[in-house]
Amino acid sequence: MTTDSTPKKTSFLSPVLITFMVAMILANLGGNMYGPLLSLYLENLGATVTQIGLFYTLSQVVPLILQILGGWVSDSLGRLRAIAIGSVFGTIGALILYGSTSWGWVLLASAVGAGAGALVGPSFDAFIAEKSTPQNRARVFGVSQMLYGVVGVIGPPAGGWIVENYGYKAMLGASAGLYIIAMIIRIAMARSGKHDTVSYERTSFTFAGLKKNLSAMFGLLFAGGVITWILITDGVRDISYGMSLNFLGLFMEQVGKLSIQTIGLLNGVFGLFMMAFMIPGGWLADKKGERIGIATGFFLHFLSLGAIALVPPASPVWIYFTGFAVAGTGIGLIAPAYQSLISKAVPAHLRGTAFGLFSTSLGLISLPAPYIGSLLWKNISPQFPFAVTAVVSLLTIIPVWLKFKLPKDNGNTDSTKEPNQG
Repeated sequence: MTTDSTPKKTSFLSPVLITFMVAMILANLGGNMYGPLLSLYLENLGATVTQIGLFYTLSQVVPLILQILGGWVSDSLGRLRAIAIGSVFGTIGALILYGSTSWGWVLLASAVGAGAGALVGPSFDAFIAEKSTPQNRARVFGVSQMLYGVVGVIGPPAGGWIVENYGYKAMLGASAGLYIIAMIIRIAMARSGKHDTVSYERTSFTFAGLKKNLSAMFGLLFAGGVITWILITDGVRDISYGMSLNFLGLFMEQVGKLSIQTIGLLNGVFGLFMMAFMIPGGWLADKKGERIGIATGFFLHFLSLGAIALVPPASPVWIYFTGFAVAGTGIGLIAPAYQSLISKAVPAHLRGTAFGLFSTSLGLISLPAPYIGSLLWKNISPQFPFAVTAVVSLLTIIPVWLKFKLPKDNGNTDSTKEPNQG
């Protein structure tokens, strides 16, 4: 049995972690500049609402495949190497996006960029988990996300401002530049090799190693314990959120009658409140249990999305600012709690695979969600997809409260063996 109890693992002032977070800030800043405006950019390229829904559906196919493989690569080659490889894909995707002339090219950029998310996401979470202890892990995740969460405050307003004043190409060019800088930093970190150390035996980088990891994870997934219920709730969340949130920028413009710059500011408000509640959310999860933060976060999402579904078109802008603030608070409570719970509920040598798997969630089932959302928008009302998501958020609280609780001894050790799932 191994433990993650050395004091040096909890330090956030070490040079390696500072460099690690700087690169993450730059890459996420690039993504946040265009992410909230992507549906508007697709519209600018001539895509209809139905085509936008189809785009978001198709854009999930490649990540669905790569997320699990990305986690395995992380467990096999090491976190920093996987992140460096992912950054190369992210940079290529950003350059393709910059040169796009139709929504088909944007789809290609999304497919290439999926390699970045598949490799960087699971590796980042696993790296942070290995630099913390079970007793403070949720707070560590909270602090780490807060450090680069500032991009959610700066990125969308900056992107909206650049688009308003210089156009989409200028904004996409700036985003690609940030990706390039982040890639250089990450490659340098990976080449040093000295920081990519673990306290467990790595999985072999072979098909047999992949099969072994997946077999172990599927055993946990279908055991009926905490892991099973995380998968179910995360999958349901993916389905319902995919039906509505991809169209949020378009909804704000067409129904809310807001400018692109205002939409950027709204996303900045979301990022500000998310960042502000990351550390309190981590503290709450460590002290009171992960399910408290997750359940509270889902309830706040119910309130914010319900407000979007119910307010009349062209309502006062402060209503939307309030809704985005409440939604950001919800994510600030949910994110560190979810990450902490997953890292505690799976063996250390499977963390990369686990985070990749949960990033995928029930991807096969959620694939048609954006397209279904576009049909609900077109045939019922633009508000209806958001109403569905709000109701699902409320109902998800029930299994979260009943099932998201680990045995007390699970929070005290980090065993490389399968933990007791209850």
